[in-house]
Amino acid sequence: MPKKRAAKTGDERKDLVIDWGTVSEPQAKFLASTTMYTCYGGARGGGKTHVARLKAVGMAFKYPGIRILMVRAHYPELTANLIEPIQQWLPAEIYNYNNTDHKMTILTSLIYPDCELDSVIKFGHYDSKAAENEYQGVQYDVIFLEEATQLSERAFQFIGSCCRGANDFPKRIYLTCNPGGVGHKWVKDLFVDKKYRIDPNNPERNQNPKDYTFIPATVDDNPWLLEKSPMYLQQLANLPDDLRAAHRYGDWNALSGAYFSNFHRNSHTMPRFKIPYSWPLYRSFDYGLDMLAVLWWAVDEDGRCWAYREVEEKGLVIQHAAQMVAENTLSYEHITATYAPPDMWNRQKDTGKTMADTFLQNGVAIVKADNNRVQGHMIMRDMMTPMPLNDPYVKSLFPEGKAPETLPGLMFFDDLESVIEDIESIQADEKNPNDCAKDPHDVTHTVDACRYFAINRSRKADKKQKKKKISPFAFLEADSEDGDDYETYLCGGEITEDYMN
Repeated sequence: MPKKRAAKTGDERKDLVIDWGTVSEPQAKFLASTTMYTCYGGARGGGKTHVARLKAVGMAFKYPGIRILMVRAHYPELTANLIEPIQQWLPAEIYNYNNTDHKMTILTSLIYPDCELDSVIKFGHYDSKAAENEYQGVQYDVIFLEEATQLSERAFQFIGSCCRGANDFPKRIYLTCNPGGVGHKWVKDLFVDKKYRIDPNNPERNQNPKDYTFIPATVDDNPWLLEKSPMYLQQLANLPDDLRAAHRYGDWNALSGAYFSNFHRNSHTMPRFKIPYSWPLYRSFDYGLDMLAVLWWAVDEDGRCWAYREVEEKGLVIQHAAQMVAENTLSYEHITATYAPPDMWNRQKDTGKTMADTFLQNGVAIVKADNNRVQGHMIMRDMMTPMPLNDPYVKSLFPEGKAPETLPGLMFFDDLESVIEDIESIQADEKNPNDCAKDPHDVTHTVDACRYFAINRSRKADKKQKKKKISPFAFLEADSEDGDDYETYLCGGEITEDYMN
């Protein structure tokens, strides 16, 4: 509970002055918004972080005792963009800050003569699923997601579940962001394209359009920044075309937000259909205690690969993971090969066995996959390009005369939501744009499972050994080309101890 404090006298309160400054029209709309979800931004320089600080501190003073959470992907950005600026802005007498807990207590008892409760602003991060422990079981009245597109949809949903409480304080979630990043798609769907989930089988999951407000802003709405940094417009103008469109003008269509920019649901997915018995079947998986991700594949007569089943389960020990793979494979499915990460062949300290041994004991024989990340991801991207469609069965899935001439070489049944969303979300690595980013880790598992399959499907055969030419008349020669005599060449020579053993 917030700490109780005694009320101060008027003389003690009168010298505490807070300069709230001047805000732009979009910032004023953000400050006035009372919808459940309010998203601000779209371009760089629109004053997103500044208005988020104003709103958080303003609500802390307006509602004594309120609990507020401000989240970014990493703690260093929290310190540089939120914590330190707020500390420099507010009079030191009006707050306490605990550097260990990253918690700021706003001493509202210094403002209100009858106030007994102080407000709290907690600063948190979410750089992977492991960060969820920080928010397990806690609750906040208002949550701010700074640079929301740097957070996965899972992070948005999990942190958002902390917005609750049996009190009279408002319950809201505020977001600020630019286009791009791992969260590009879900932010764009909700706030820009306004795609809301309607589930007739589970109305509790439905999204109400009235709960979402998007307030766009660009650097043109921030004359104070342009006055202090007149070169900023030129810096934005010199960005590459796609980044300039997104960060200068807030164009959400300029950036795909994904490493696999050539992947599109409308072309790379199809409704579920019956797999012909003649198509060879495969499996591929990625395994760790944090997640088992398995994909089942079928290959049509054109060589096109179809992902037709997926399983994701976290917290499985190796034996249960193997059983999960076996149990989700139908009895009549003959699996040609199951591709697995190379670390499955590492020996476990407690048993001395490899994880591959455990899989085999549970009826799942696995093949060691190539672990070349860059090559594997680039092969995936290449497989996503269109190839001629000749398979008569696949053609028959389309209305008569409507079958396309080409279809991508990597296809997915449209109900495989996990792998489809992860492929859409995963980013290019900042240090190596030819590779996928490893963070956030929760979107990499299904992509890695897909990569193991793709790279082994396209792996070249081992180079054949050049056969040695032997003369058909070699036995007539006194010595063979290897220096063997006639007896050794034809009969193998004398029986030796090595031969007998």
